[in-house]
Amino acid sequence: MVFVGVLVRRLGVLTQCNLVALANAVGVSNPTSRAYSQEFFKVEKVASARKVGTRQKKLGSTFEKKFRQRLSDYLKAMASPEVEQVEKVASARKVGTRQKKLGSTFEKKFRQRLSDYLKAMASPEVEQHLAPLRASVKEYGDLVRALKENGAPKVDIDRAIIELKARKKRLEERELELAPKEAAFDRLKLEDLLRRRFFYDQSFAIYGGVTGLYDFGPMGCAMKANMIDLWRKHFILEEGMLEVDCSVLTPEPVLKASGHVDRFADWMVKDVKTGECFRADHLIKNHAEKLIQDKKTNAADREALVDVLARLEGFNDKDMQQVIKKFHFKSPITGNELTDPIAFNLMFPTVIGPTGDLKAFLRPETAQGIFVNFKRLLEFNQGKLPFAAAQIGSGFRNEISPRQGLIRVREFTMCEIEHFVDPNDKNHPKFAKVRDYELTLFSACNQMDGRPAEVCTIGRAVDQHTVANETLGYYMVRVHQFLVKVGVDPRRLRFRQHLANEMAHYACDCWDAEILTSYGWIECVGNADRACFDLQQHYKATNVKLTAEKKLPEPKTVQITEVVPNKGLIGKAFKANAKQVMSRLAELSPKEVEALEQEFESAGKAILAYEGGEAELGADMMSVKRYEKKVHVEEITPSVIEPSFGVGRIMYAVLEHSFRQREGDEQRTFLTLPPQIAPIKCSVLPISANVKLEPILAAVREELAKHEISFKQDDSSGSIGRRYARTDEIGIPFGVTVDFESEKQPWTVTLRYALTMEQVRLQVSELGKTVHDLATGRMSWEEAQATFPKFEQKGDA
Repeated sequence: MVFVGVLVRRLGVLTQCNLVALANAVGVSNPTSRAYSQEFFKVEKVASARKVGTRQKKLGSTFEKKFRQRLSDYLKAMASPEVEQVEKVASARKVGTRQKKLGSTFEKKFRQRLSDYLKAMASPEVEQHLAPLRASVKEYGDLVRALKENGAPKVDIDRAIIELKARKKRLEERELELAPKEAAFDRLKLEDLLRRRFFYDQSFAIYGGVTGLYDFGPMGCAMKANMIDLWRKHFILEEGMLEVDCSVLTPEPVLKASGHVDRFADWMVKDVKTGECFRADHLIKNHAEKLIQDKKTNAADREALVDVLARLEGFNDKDMQQVIKKFHFKSPITGNELTDPIAFNLMFPTVIGPTGDLKAFLRPETAQGIFVNFKRLLEFNQGKLPFAAAQIGSGFRNEISPRQGLIRVREFTMCEIEHFVDPNDKNHPKFAKVRDYELTLFSACNQMDGRPAEVCTIGRAVDQHTVANETLGYYMVRVHQFLVKVGVDPRRLRFRQHLANEMAHYACDCWDAEILTSYGWIECVGNADRACFDLQQHYKATNVKLTAEKKLPEPKTVQITEVVPNKGLIGKAFKANAKQVMSRLAELSPKEVEALEQEFESAGKAILAYEGGEAELGADMMSVKRYEKKVHVEEITPSVIEPSFGVGRIMYAVLEHSFRQREGDEQRTFLTLPPQIAPIKCSVLPISANVKLEPILAAVREELAKHEISFKQDDSSGSIGRRYARTDEIGIPFGVTVDFESEKQPWTVTLRYALTMEQVRLQVSELGKTVHDLATGRMSWEEAQATFPKFEQKGDA
């Protein structure tokens, strides 16, 4: 058991309870027993003093040599049927397969084997810890359902939902604590690498910087461009979408119609001394949740705070101010007093033109540009549904307190798709191809019941109505495929369904693609069925029909009710408002026309409400025509399925998931970016500055340029190993080395894969196509190794 104890120190993956479980599983006495303690802690002390946890390259002491021998003996003892069965389960679950090349075959096999074993063993124990929390969440999930079914007052339902969310949060935090750690991750080291190699940094840094604004450097810019290029191929080209590029400046009426002018206003408070701003509802929520959890809070205050959280969404500035004063909420940063709440719109306002009369905003999303161009796009698509339009561009949100790097910013790049479909037929022609594709789904039901996310085929999810329709399900699969392709770890990717109280009032269903990072689960892609809301809103604001015609299987006869306005009388009576009155008359439904006629009969006049006022109509100002008409098509307002991607968030998640430290040297950090999005595909490294190598280097550069491969030549005086480390650090996947053997005819070079540090030798004439195929995914590294002879490099360090 001594060996297990030291291994635990080295791998850093076990708590004491895990250790006990492992000991019991392999028939070893309790590791916390007295007989064990002295020897174990002696080994721990030596291990700590020698920094065993840093996985140094050489094990130089007699003690460690003996330790390795005893490990070998221990592994042989572990080869029992019981352990083999556990290993089989671990292998099937593909746990911990991303191990790097280690110093020896023994260490590689050992670390892989033990890591798989420990993670497989940990799962039942973790679930045992989580069971009470899951039951707690389920209790309130059932309560919320019961309240809704019994028609309870909204405030009671909201109070129950607040408690449900609090319990869910505690469950998720505990899940993250108990989850097996993939590897030691040091966010500070990653951020240091990203700043030092200028992937991105705070904008206007020499002036002190601006929070929420970031500049992308050469590496970040190239990575972002490659990711967007891959997105364009994955969605726009493969799905035959219509791409548009709309104006960033958006007139106020457009965003008024969409609801952004009214909905994007938040209440803000300031620190009275520092001026630091906080979103008032978030500040109240955070303070209230802490006080509710605090055992010192009395029952009356706790009850009042629960009530505050239940009604917080409907609070105005006075309500919030009363709560802040009553409970003495202060600045969470300094503890200073806070100002009264003031309204703050999250959109950046501006004006168009020299007079300043045309108010506008920087767009908060790219979607509205697509919606207002729907009619033109439908015509371009020959009037046929379904079709999809896409846009890539910048969005702007004046966040009150942006933080967490690229996770919450004020200016960001979005990739949005608006898929227009018949609201009565949301099937997708390609759904059969992805029906058996598996996704990790965290449904609303599972959230309410305290159950974890489940792996499920999208076909079953749609059949069981967990996912609303085939089109939404198809896009969820395509989103998953894209995220994995750009480097997101699929084990740290899930789709979480919005709860009923989270869903926008117009949405039918919504699933967020969430990625697990050191900041927790981060929403990176929203997948929503927006129904017909946006097109209907713009129609109401402009009186321009944003509809499509659907061909009927058979002609049908319909009753037409048409209002014929007396333009002369209406113009004379209402003058400047005559146009609005006639527009309103034209859009009246048959029931509304019938109601007006009844008013004329009873009172001789009728009141017509229109946007901006009311009009008193006389019976002679309009007439009504009714007739039958045979129609071959019907007019429909399409529903919209919208996947919306936050490029910056995805980039950060990929960078975090690809960040590595070399085994045996924790200071040597590097990125394992997928070749398709790597900023630079290939490095060119001459073994020395000898002029004899220059013609070969020129040929290599020409070959790579011919195949449009980005490359970086490093001919500095450092050792080849040090130069490899520099290129690995910025995520260059392949390295070409020109050595003295390259001089032989035909010229050859070595090609190195950064992830494994393995190399092959090939002719310069074969280099361009090979690297191109590797970088685009047409060839795997294993295929390259099978095609070209292996090259053994000495001292790749």
